[in-house]
Amino acid sequence: MKTFSKTTEDGQQNSWLQTLRDVYRLHRDELDAIQDSHRMFDRLVELNVLEQCINIIKLDHVQRAWYKTGYPKIHGWVFDVRTGNLKDLGLDMEKVFSEVRKIYDLKPIV
Repeated sequence: MKTFSKTTEDGQQNSWLQTLRDVYRLHRDELDAIQDSHRMFDRLVELNVLEQCINIIKLDHVQRAWYKTGYPKIHGWVFDVRTGNLKDLGLDMEKVFSEVRKIYDLKPIV
């Protein structure tokens, strides 16, 4: 069985958690305003899903396909392990993309 040194494990955890730290940084005011730790964690998960959906629409081949065919349709869902429920976040990715379009769009705005 392969084992990793503590520094290797810490490095892997740090890399894995970096995405969540970035989500927290982007949404810090909203998250810090939530007093209940379970609600704050749930909201962090939802915001992480939103940010990962944004990462998908930033991809060049996704944008090209989207402009050409209108697909893929991107949805944000969260599975709640406490309840077993699947929650559709109801993200309007076309609206979200229009908000970040100046930064990430490959097609020039006319």
